[in-house]
Order: sequence, then C-alpha cells, then structure tokens
Amino acid sequence: MKLRTLLIACLWLCTTILTAQTLNVLEGQRTALQKQIQASEKLLNSATKSYTSQLNSLTLINGQISERQKLITLMTREVQALARQITSLNRQIRELESSLKDRRNKYDASVQYLRKNRTVQDQLLFIFSAENLNQAYRRLRYVREYATFQRLQGEEIQEKQLSLTRKREELTATRQKREALLKEQQGEKNTLETQVKEQRRILTNLQRRQRGLQDELSKQRRQAQQLNARIDALINAEIEKVNNRAATAEGRAPTPSPKDATPMKGFTMSKADRELSGSFVSNRGKLPVPVTGDFAITNRYGQYNVSGLRGVKLDNKGIDIQAQPGAQARAIFNGEVSAVFRFQGNGLYNVLVRHGNYISVYCNLSSTSVKQGDRVKTGQTLGRIFSDSRDGNRTVLHFQLRKERDQMNPEVWLDK
Repeated sequence: MKLRTLLIACLWLCTTILTAQTLNVLEGQRTALQKQIQASEKLLNSATKSYTSQLNSLTLINGQISERQKLITLMTREVQALARQITSLNRQIRELESSLKDRRNKYDASVQYLRKNRTVQDQLLFIFSAENLNQAYRRLRYVREYATFQRLQGEEIQEKQLSLTRKREELTATRQKREALLKEQQGEKNTLETQVKEQRRILTNLQRRQRGLQDELSKQRRQAQQLNARIDALINAEIEKVNNRAATAEGRAPTPSPKDATPMKGFTMSKADRELSGSFVSNRGKLPVPVTGDFAITNRYGQYNVSGLRGVKLDNKGIDIQAQPGAQARAIFNGEVSAVFRFQGNGLYNVLVRHGNYISVYCNLSSTSVKQGDRVKTGQTLGRIFSDSRDGNRTVLHFQLRKERDQMNPEVWLDK
C-alpha cells in the first residue's frame, strides 16, 4: 500500500512538473509573439498611395498575419496543456479523496477499538494476561505503537485535507486561466479576420496597378544592384588591405590589387581576428537587432514571390527592418568600421563594420556618428536611420551580413 501511494505521488509530481514546464515555455513564446505583433502594429501605415508604400504595408501585414496565426496556434497548445492539467488535477483530487476516505475509515476503526478498551485497567489486563514475559513485552509495545499510529493517522488526515483544499484551489485557478485564454484567443481570431480583409483590400489595389508597381520595383532593383556592387567592391578592398597588412608583418610581398590579378579568396586573419570571429560565431542567434526601439522585419532575406501578386518577385541581399522615426542604427557586435560611404542613388550613408572575417552592413542612414577605422562595441550607435517624409516618415534600415564575400541570412543571427 505504501509503495503504491509512493508511485502515485511520483507520477503526480512528474506530470505536474512537465505540465508546468510546458506551460511556462508556451507562455513565454506567446508573450514574445504578442510583443512583436504589437510593435509591428505601431509601424503599419498604409495611408499613402504610392506603390512601394502599399507593397511595404502588404509585406508588413503578411508578416503580422503569419505571426498572429502562430500566436493562435500557441494559444491552442496552451489551452490543450491547461486542459491536460485540469484532467490531471481532477485525477489527483479523486485519488486524494479516496486516500482520505481510507484514512478516515481506519482512524474511525481505531477510535472504536479504543472506546472498547479505553481504560488503563483494560490495557493492563491485556498486557498482564500474556502467557509469558516475552508476549507481555510485545503487547506493551503494541499498545504504545497503536497510540502513536492513531496520532499519526490523525495528522496525516489533516495533511491530506490541506493538500485536497490546495488542489481544488489550483483547479479553480487553472480553469479561470483557461477561460481567459480562450476569450483572448477568440479576440486574436477576430483581429486576424480584420487583417485578412485589409490584406485583400491592398492586394486588390496593387493588382489593378501592377504595371506601375513592376516599373517601380525595377527601378529599386537597379539601385539595389548598384549599392551591392559598391559594397562588394569595398569588401574586396578590405580583404586586400587586411591581407597586405598580414603580408607586411610576415615580411612577404603584398598581393597585387584585384584589378591586376585574381582576388584572394578571403582574409588572412591575425590571432585577434580569429578570436573575434570565433566569438562572433558563438553568438549566433543572440546578436542584438541593429535598430533602437520597436521594429518589424518587412522584407526578408533571399528571393521570394509576394503572396497574392503574380510575377512580383523580391530579391533581398539582407533584411529590411522598419523602426520608429528617430531610431538609430547600432552595431551588432564588437568590431572595426571598415568603410563609411554615401550612395549616390539616394544620397544616404552606409556603414560597414568588420568582426574578424564577418562584416555587417548598415544602409539608409541620414547621418553617421562613426568614421572609418573607429573601434565599436556591441550596441554602439552608428548613425540615425533615414525617415522618408514623403512616405509617412517611414524609417527602414537595410541590413546585410557577410562572411568575407559570402552573403548570409542576417535574421538567423539576431535575437528577436
């Protein structure tokens, strides 16, 4: 009986711990998603009628719909976890009630026995009627242990009654939490329906004006190609500079310029660069988002079609992060500013920061607070992000990440 009780208690404990851990994880994920959705809602502005503004609003609302769908899925899993917890609590309450009933029955039996043998004379008669001294000693021990057993049973009944009361309170609180979450989930579903309607409205408008949108995207694509060509040239120059510096330190002849010979494959790194690169890699997924304040990723890395628009393909060498007007660009890691240049296509500043053999690129700055050669720390301000007054002060940082010449998806490196 004791072993069975112990096994049941262990099973309860394991189930309770696992359910609590699952709920904590789900609740943390839900809170993070809600914050991200709230931030992107602050940034959504589809009031202007330009092609790019509406396309940006569409990509932002597409992201919101995707995040809200994830949020609803998380809520469903959390509701299911709460339902499992309620089932477990009900089972534990039934087991406690059964155990409590059993203890009370045994306690009542012991009380009835003592009533029949309640006097000291009865107990002495029981002891001295033994056939021998050894039996008398055993009967004396039995009388003492039975009294102790009765007292312990009374205490155990009290403990089980308290445990039962706590479980019932926990069950009530869990049910209330589940009902509140179900209500919140319904609110998210209603908001999702509203967003889907807004998505359809923007899509319909863009589909009617798709020719103009394609022309505008072609213009942006040409500017992006020019910007990326300039970034590539600066990275080549940085690789050549670092390698020549290493060659001079080792007493070797500097490598010819890429104009005169085939460019080198990558950095010849110093010990300090290797340590910095290793530290950078170890922080994958933990690097700070390169903007201050609320943000939303509007355009993601790589080539992809815009959902709902036939033939509209975006090709992004980095990610576009929309922030609040007045936001600053900030360094994602310790490093050295390898270049600061102004792009003629839009007149805005761009900053390259080298972290060993990794390079982070910050574009669309209206002003900068660093210069070439400066050492920067993680989170240090690099410049103010441009706010477009013709597009509702839309403030977007174009951010890229390279490993030497190779383009990388910056999103997987950031702690969002």
